[in-house]
Amino acid sequence: MCVDCGCGKPPGISGPQETASISLLQNLHQQNQDLAAHNREHFSSAGTLVLNLMSSPGAGKTALLEATLRTLQKHYRCAVLEGDLETELDAQRIRALDIPVVQITTGSACHLDAQLVHNALHGMDLAEIDLLFIENVGNLVCPASFDLGQHLNVVLLSVTEGDDKPAKYPVMFRTADLLVISKLDLLPHVGDFRIDRAENFLRALASPAPIISLSARSGAGLDEWLAWLHAHKAQSPVDEARVVENGGAG
Repeated sequence: MCVDCGCGKPPGISGPQETASISLLQNLHQQNQDLAAHNREHFSSAGTLVLNLMSSPGAGKTALLEATLRTLQKHYRCAVLEGDLETELDAQRIRALDIPVVQITTGSACHLDAQLVHNALHGMDLAEIDLLFIENVGNLVCPASFDLGQHLNVVLLSVTEGDDKPAKYPVMFRTADLLVISKLDLLPHVGDFRIDRAENFLRALASPAPIISLSARSGAGLDEWLAWLHAHKAQSPVDEARVVENGGAG
């Protein structure tokens, strides 16, 4: 049960208690927004492009990171913040690739927030990181409401979940700068998932986010995903911050 987003509040409460709860939640969200802006200043001044990966549990975020980092670490200095309620199982998989990773264990919280990310950054040297991936807690609801200071949101939707998720969880999918349809290799075995239907639901939210379909296991679609990352790293204003810091050297 989330301790600070309000999703665990019993329904049907009204009156002064409800007003106090709303006021508390508004204050918490404002504090989070302020700290997220602070985090983003740190990221940008260091020239670190930060991506927030969000999805339901089991959509393949860690598998995508593994496949991505095997290639990207040849081009950029990469690091990962891993968010989970318990265990370091996913962090161990990333460490096996010799990638710096900090585990964020939330306990009962169903999402990461700016404070948790800020605390984790004390274990990293941003000046030595070109790309930072934040793997958020598996959840299609609360993570969408908490800015961490990231520059880009990547939302994964696996073909095993159903193509109607953008319609059912609009807040999450509206935040997406990119929608990744994951586990593409399983599509022949999931006959009721249609990529065009998922896209129609996304466009109905007035979202212009591009869609990339891929399989971390087979490698299908990974080139398009990597090209998207390269393009955003090259075009990102955080690179300009690094150039200025380096005295304008190209």
